[in-house]
This record gives sequence, structure tokens and C-alpha cells, in this order.
Amino acid sequence: MKKIALLGLISALPINTYAADDTITALDEIVVTSSRTAQSTKTVTGDITVIDREEINRLQGGSLADLLRLQPGVQTYTNGGMGTSSNISLRGTNDNQLIVLVDGVRINSGTTGTTAFENIPLALIERIEILRSPASSLYGSDAIGGVVQIFTKRGKSNKTHIYGSAGAGSYDSYTGNAGFDTTYQALKLGAQVSNYDTRGISAKKNPPSVFDKDRDGYYNFSSSAYADLELAPGHSVGIHYLESKGHNQYDNAYAGGNYLERHQQGYGIALKNTLTEHWNSKLEYNVGFDRSFSISSASLNSNIETEQRQLSWQHDYRLTHGMVTFAYDRLEQDVVTQSNGRDTLNRGRNNDAFVLGYVGNLDAHSTQLSLREDHNSQFGNFTTGGMGYGYALSPEWRLTAQYGSSFRAPTFNQLYAIRFGDSTLPSEKADNLEASVRYQGQTFQAKLTAFDNHIRNFIQTVTSGCPAGFTSGCAVNVGKIEIQGMTLEGSMPIGDQWLITANATIQSPRIDATDNLLARRAQRYGNVVLQYKNGAWDWSSELTASSERYNDTANNVPMSGYALLNSTLAYQINTNWRLQARANNILDKNYVLAIAPANIAYNTMGTNIFVSLNYDMK
Repeated sequence: MKKIALLGLISALPINTYAADDTITALDEIVVTSSRTAQSTKTVTGDITVIDREEINRLQGGSLADLLRLQPGVQTYTNGGMGTSSNISLRGTNDNQLIVLVDGVRINSGTTGTTAFENIPLALIERIEILRSPASSLYGSDAIGGVVQIFTKRGKSNKTHIYGSAGAGSYDSYTGNAGFDTTYQALKLGAQVSNYDTRGISAKKNPPSVFDKDRDGYYNFSSSAYADLELAPGHSVGIHYLESKGHNQYDNAYAGGNYLERHQQGYGIALKNTLTEHWNSKLEYNVGFDRSFSISSASLNSNIETEQRQLSWQHDYRLTHGMVTFAYDRLEQDVVTQSNGRDTLNRGRNNDAFVLGYVGNLDAHSTQLSLREDHNSQFGNFTTGGMGYGYALSPEWRLTAQYGSSFRAPTFNQLYAIRFGDSTLPSEKADNLEASVRYQGQTFQAKLTAFDNHIRNFIQTVTSGCPAGFTSGCAVNVGKIEIQGMTLEGSMPIGDQWLITANATIQSPRIDATDNLLARRAQRYGNVVLQYKNGAWDWSSELTASSERYNDTANNVPMSGYALLNSTLAYQINTNWRLQARANNILDKNYVLAIAPANIAYNTMGTNIFVSLNYDMK
């Protein structure tokens, strides 16, 4: 009965097609992640995707991981329902081989190297840029798989803007958010808050312990704010702030309230100056903070804190046919871990870097060059570089080729964690080659990208062959990894109101020594999204599919492939009010994304629905 009701809701779609004003067309966009300067997507040589606010709105009630897995070359896996650990893989790389920036701030954990995507609510996000290319020559350590840059909401005009929403859904889920942007003379400022609460699902499927069979709830409260002051024409100073607190219950073999609290903060100040007609400067200081506190039994608790201070001074000089960039970056990292109030790890390291970049366009030719020298206080010097070239065969057709080198310093856990780490581990290093064929017309666009990423000194957690006393595995270098593959993506309107977009990735992420696939990596996965717009009605449906994967690098624990169907139906009541309903996993598929020790699968949500009412004072 539940499925029938949901399918009836999704099929309640107007069939007249008279609103030609809603025709969807492809637009040229400006991005900054691919080169650290503003650049047209038509001339970018790297593989980049932009997620705009309209696409984010369609997934209200969902998570950031739900949104990211709809993108080309992105795989996700979680350790249960909402609020549990969410891990992102770009083109088959590890979740810690990725740089995540929120308004330019690193907020990842220094112990694991991963980011708590589950605690960054969609309600705060205006835009996301995903660069699927090694980018150490621009951003330094960790960018072997690429960069995900998240931009929080900011006012786009000088008018006062007030917005908010409230929603409720399955598993006793409730959410609300509100925000504003305004301008007073030379000052622009804004703030927003977001809240999410759910009773959730059991984190594990069919657990043997009676303590694991309860529902594991999740609560999150987040906020962000900004202020920009124009000091004089071409000169401004701005501050920004983000905070997120998540409380997630989880399963283990002990009675009582087992939970994990994750607290993230990011704040900073930036001074922007137009020094001459051709010369711009930006001086920026940011602080990222990540803290997790967990209780796993009545007598055991742990606390992990990471603080990252970042200083960047960048100069962009515009030439006749391009832009030269010079930057100095400094990153200071400090980590403290405690068990039952006693320090188990207290370490820090610094990284100084100089960056030289060039982006050029001349007639049908586009080029991108970058060179970076990093000095790490633990591991010494690293020199990385990138070279990209694009050639426009016609206004619609473009060929590109790119090379990039990258590195990743081991995390503090991999180096120093008790009965796990190895302080002699060398850094990972990688070289990537890729090429693409692109077509971008007025409405139809498509891109085929082939890539080959070679990673050396790949660090992996193993459970056998560890030193005596290492009961939970150990971090080791397993040698070389090669990830070959290709991604095909495209979008095409059908008539005036319909748009279909699709992407598919075929890849082979394998360990050279064994020829085994990396854990939890599918060789084939993709998405198809069908959208319809007609007057006040807006409907979309998504089909997500993945082939079989293995939960372990020995490839002994398989996880079956799956396909999920989700859909959104929205109605614009008037200029300011919008009503929206979203159904996830409509066919109620029983699928697995990750398996816990003892071969107990982590749970995933069945058919669920979320309804929201949204206000936007335009």
C-alpha cells in the first residue's frame, strides 16, 4: 500500500505543455576551482562539474552524499542511515585522497583525512564545484582524486532577501531552516540556520546483538554567516563563518547510549584589492576545526580534535591572452586525541608552498599550467605540476588533454595511532593522464573523458601481517595502484519542457601486485535524471545504478549491484511559496553499500518520503 501511494503521488503530474518560457538551455558557467581564478567552463582543460542551487533544492530532506553520488565519477558509501559516516570516492580514489573546501576552508579530520559530509546540510549550500583531476599543483597534499569546493549561500543583489523552509518525512524526520541577506550602504551581510532531527534506522542489518536492533537517531544543528565591506572601489574585506554539530547514535555490542558527536567549524577573513587595471590581490586567513567525541560503552570514550590554520596570499595578473597567478600558502595542522581523558596523540606539522599558474586563451587554443613547491615539516619537499591543453575544432566541439602530478602525506592516525600507525610510512605520489572530447551546443551537450591515474606508495589498512599487538589492523604501503577508466555524460532537452541528463563511469581501480579491485569500488555505475517543467509544476526522477563491488581488498566479500529510483514533485504556489515532495528508493530495494566486521551489513533506507514547504522572498 505504501508503494502504491507513493507511485500515485509521483504520477500526479500535469500533462499539458504550453509553458514555453520554462525551456531549459545550457549556459556557459564560471568556475574557480580548476585554476584558483575565475574561468569559463568552455575553456577549462580539467574535468569539472557544477551543482547549482536548483539541483540542490530537488534533494531537500536528503544528504550531501545523496547529491554527490548523482554526479559523474562519484561513488559514495555510508555506515548506516542519516548522520552516519559518509565517504566519497572520485574516480576510484580513496575518500582521504580528496580535498574538501567550504568557502575556502579545509575542515577535514587530521586523524583520518576524511570529511564529515553527513554533517554539512544541503540547506546551507548555494553551489558546489567538483574537480575530478589531481590538483596538488594548485592545492597541495591530498588532492590525488580531486577537489570538492562548497560555497554557502550569499546574497546576489542589493535587496533584502529572506528565505526559509520546514519539512517532515519518514522515520520521524523533521527539518527547518531560515536565513536572510541584506545590504546597508557598502556593507553586505547574511546569516542562516538549519536543523535536522530523525529517529533514523538501525545502523546494521540483522545484527546478532539485541543492543544493535534499536533505531539509531541523528540530530544536526548548523549555521553560517558572512559580511563583506567595500572599503573603496576595488578594495574590500570580508569575513565568513560556518558551524555544524551532529549527534549520531550507532550500534555496538554494549548496552546503553552509544553515540558520536561531530563538531565542525570554519571561519576566516579575506582582503581583496584591485591594485591596477590588470593586477588583483587576495590575502586570506582561515581556520578549520573538526572535533569528534564518542562513547562506545559505559567505561570507554574518545575525543579527537583537529585544527588547521591556513594563510594564503594570491596575486593574479591579467595579460592580453591569459592570466598569471602567483600565490604563497601556509597550512598549520594540530591533532589531539584522547581516550578516557588521557592524551593518546598530540602532534602537529606545517606546510609552506609557492604556486605559479597560467591560464591562457588564444583563438581556438586554451592552455593551463601550474607548478607548486611544498615544504612539509615532516616529509620535506614535494614538487608537483600540471599541464592542460584544449583545442576548439568548432564553436561546439573541443578536444582537451591534461597531465597532473599529486601527493598525499599520511594522516596522523596512519603515522602515530597506537597499535595501528607506522611513523616510517612514506607519502603517496601519483601521476594522472586524461583526455576528453566535448560538445557544447545551445541546448545539447556531451563529454567523454578517459583517465589513467598511477598511485605509488598507496597506503591501505590491512588485518593480517601486522606487528604483534596490532589487534585492529595496521596501515601499510601496498605498492602501486592503477585506476583506468572513462566517464560519459550529457544532457539534452526533449521539446520545451523536458530535459534528460545522464552519466556513466567505467573504471578499473586495481592493486598492481594482486590485480584485485580496491574495496567498495564498482567498475560500472551511473545515473539518469529526467526533468519536467510546466508553469508552476516541476517534476524530476532519478535512476541510480551500480555494479557489484567487494567490501575488502582481498575481493572475498562481494556486494551485489543495485538500482534505485527516486523522484521529486514540486508546485510553485505563488511567487514566494513552493510545496515539494520527494520519494526515495521508490521500489524499496534492499541494497548494501558497506559491510561491518563479522560480515554484518550496514543498513540502508527503504522507501521513504519527505514533504517540505519553502518560502523565498524574491
